[in-house]
Amino acid sequence: MATKKLLVLTGGGDCPGLNAVIRGIVKRASREGNWEVIGSIEAFNGVLNTPQRLMKLNGETTAGIHVKGGTILKTTNKGNPFEYAVENESGEVVVTDRSDELVKKIKELGVEAVINIGGDGSQRISQQLFEMGLNIVGVPKTIDNDLSATDFTFGFRTAVQIATDSFDKLVTTAESHHRVMIMEVMGRNAGWIALHTAMAGGAEVCLIPEIPYDIDKVVQRINERYEDGRGFVNIVIAEGAKPKDGTVTAEESDEVGYGNLRLRGVAFVLSEQLKKAGCKADIREMVLGHTQRGGTPIAFDRILATMFGVKAFEMVLNKEYGKMTSYRNNKITSVNIKEAISTYNLVDKNSFMVEAARGIGMSFGD
Repeated sequence: MATKKLLVLTGGGDCPGLNAVIRGIVKRASREGNWEVIGSIEAFNGVLNTPQRLMKLNGETTAGIHVKGGTILKTTNKGNPFEYAVENESGEVVVTDRSDELVKKIKELGVEAVINIGGDGSQRISQQLFEMGLNIVGVPKTIDNDLSATDFTFGFRTAVQIATDSFDKLVTTAESHHRVMIMEVMGRNAGWIALHTAMAGGAEVCLIPEIPYDIDKVVQRINERYEDGRGFVNIVIAEGAKPKDGTVTAEESDEVGYGNLRLRGVAFVLSEQLKKAGCKADIREMVLGHTQRGGTPIAFDRILATMFGVKAFEMVLNKEYGKMTSYRNNKITSVNIKEAISTYNLVDKNSFMVEAARGIGMSFGD
C-alpha cells in the first residue's frame, strides 16, 4: 500500500487546544497505516521558506501534547500567501501574492491533502486555496467564538475560564476599596468572551460590540450600586465595544503583512468617559490581554479539539475538501468553508442569554 502524505498547519493567533487537534489527526492517521503526517512551521511559512521548515508528526513528536497550550507547529498572523510580506532588492518590505508558488511547492512535496487549523482569516485563505484546486480541509480555531456554522470553536471556553478566574479576583479588591473595576477582554467584533465572563462572574455591567452603550446609562447603573459613597461595581468590557454614535478603540498596524486592526485600550477609554460623565467613584482598569490565549486547555476544549482532529482526517479520507469541521447540536459534522466564513457569529442581542443577563439585573449600557 503506497504511503500518502498529509500536511498540517496552525495559523493566526495561538489558542488553547491546537496541540490536541494535531494529536487527534496523527493518532487517527496512524490507524490507517499508510499515511505520513507533516507539519508546516508557522502556518504556510514553513512551506514557503527556503529552506523549508517542516516537521514529522508521529506518535513520538505528539505524545502528551494535548494538555499543552500553544502549538508545537508555531503560528503566525502574517503568513497570508495572497498578501505575503517579502523584502525586495532595495531592502523595502512589500506585500506580494505567493499563492501560486505555495500550491506548486505543496504539490512538489507529494502532499495528498492539507488540514488548515485556524480562525476566520485562516479559513478565508483555505477557501481561496480550495478554489485554486488545492485539496484542503479546515478546522475552526478561535478564542473569540466568532466563526459561524459551528456552535463553539475550541479555545473559547478556556479563554472564558481564564477571564472568569481573573474577574473573581477583581471582585474582592473592588469590594475592599469600594471601587469600580473595569476588565477588558478579547473577542474583536464579537462579545462572547465578555458576555460569558460577565454571567459567570456576576458583573453589574457588560459592554459588548453588538450593543453600543450610552455612557449616561452606565453611570446610572454605577450610582445605583453606591449608597452613602460606599459600594463597588465590576464591569466587563469587550475590546471591540463602542459607545452609541462612537467608534471602536483601535489603530492600524504598521507591520507589513498584518491585516487586522489592533484593538486595545477600550478599558481606559471607558474610564475617562465615566469620569467626564460625572462618575465620582474610584476607578481602576485591567486589560487581561494574551493571558486568555495561553495555558492549559480545559477538558471541554481538549475533547472538542481532539474530535475535530479525528473528524478532519476522516474528511480527508472521504475527500470532503473545501469543508470545515463543525460542532452543531452536540454532534461533530462538517460544513462548507464558504458557508462558515460568509457571516460572523455575533451575539444576538435578543437571545435568551442576553435576556437572562438582563433578568438578573446586568446592564448592557443601553
